[in-house]
Amino acid sequence: MQFDISIVDENHTQFADTVEAIIDAVASDLGRPFDPTPWQLRATAPDGSLAGGLTAYVAQGWLYIRLLGVADGFRSSGLGRVLLDRAEEHARAQGLAGVYLDTYDFQAPRFYRSRGYTEFGRLPAAGGAPQRIWFAKVFDDGPREE
Repeated sequence: MQFDISIVDENHTQFADTVEAIIDAVASDLGRPFDPTPWQLRATAPDGSLAGGLTAYVAQGWLYIRLLGVADGFRSSGLGRVLLDRAEEHARAQGLAGVYLDTYDFQAPRFYRSRGYTEFGRLPAAGGAPQRIWFAKVFDDGPREE
């Protein structure tokens, strides 16, 4: 069987949604539907400007933090800690197993370790690309394996 493989040039959310539906159908057949639920936090400075934010989604009993960013003028203010704490509170309130995320070696690995996250994987630095590190925090009071 021969397939025609082509690059999707533009940001096609409909295409991405269709691919996700294919994957979800298989997971659903196995009794583990993905059904990701987006979740976001916005931090607004007193002057109304964006100080930082967090984008995440809930899937398969975990909160995945996709992005956590703090604007230049607000770094070292504790805002990153507050955003992360709020995300953890949300995950606990939802009865999730925990939180996972990734960062690069030049970004915030020390920050996540200091907040109780455990490293569980690395993509090595290669060809000039930085090392990517995955972290998780498992809640002791989260759902138990069946």
